[in-house]
Amino acid sequence: MSGHSKWASIKHKKAITDARRGASFTKLANLISIAAKQGGADPEINFSLRLAVTKAKAANMPSTNIERAIKKGAGGADGTVYEEITYEGYGPAGVAIIIETATDNRNRTGSEVRTALTKHGGSLGTTGSVLFQFDHKGVIEVHQKLGEDVDEAMLTIIEAGADDIEEAEKSFLVYTAGSQLDAVRKKLIVAGYEVTKAELQYIPKTTVTVDEKAAGQLMRIIDTLDDLDDITNVSSNFGISDEVMERLHG
Repeated sequence: MSGHSKWASIKHKKAITDARRGASFTKLANLISIAAKQGGADPEINFSLRLAVTKAKAANMPSTNIERAIKKGAGGADGTVYEEITYEGYGPAGVAIIIETATDNRNRTGSEVRTALTKHGGSLGTTGSVLFQFDHKGVIEVHQKLGEDVDEAMLTIIEAGADDIEEAEKSFLVYTAGSQLDAVRKKLIVAGYEVTKAELQYIPKTTVTVDEKAAGQLMRIIDTLDDLDDITNVSSNFGISDEVMERLHG
């Protein structure tokens, strides 16, 4: 399929090895609370909340934590107000970075994001400075069926409304228009696929292949951002060759 999702592939491989540190319960709870506040406490009619709850369940977040986060957002139990803020920045080699956050203190979060970028050779950009380099897509991960023919599986997934498909280890990454994410997810479930992830992501229109030095700096930026509780997702447009990846993880 198309090569636009090279970073998504890298991120997927990295996720397998580091258990997606970014998916902490704190981050997920913040996302759930924001969604519940904005669209109500019923996941059946609140699409954003349904996505957040699905993501939380995939990370094995306890149901009591999920319910508490929903109540917190819908009822404002402790008076804390969370908001979603998207930051745009640059990494080494002019790489574009989008940082999505859920925070109750924008000054703290802005400072932490700026520090994470500048510490490793990046910088914070202005609103709109890099966003145009990305498409906001739905991303669905499904398990491959045992013994299923890959070509037939891809045809079935395309018929369900997928724009693009990437084959991963025992799974498919399915890309959809952002507005079609939930519709395609439901069709895949009806087709008998186990959906392990369904979320909106910023997918780069083109990628920038970087050398080993820049790759190391960029990976440190991503790791530093992932360690911050306020950050919910980080997207970028850099690609790394297999040779450089081997040296970085060797």
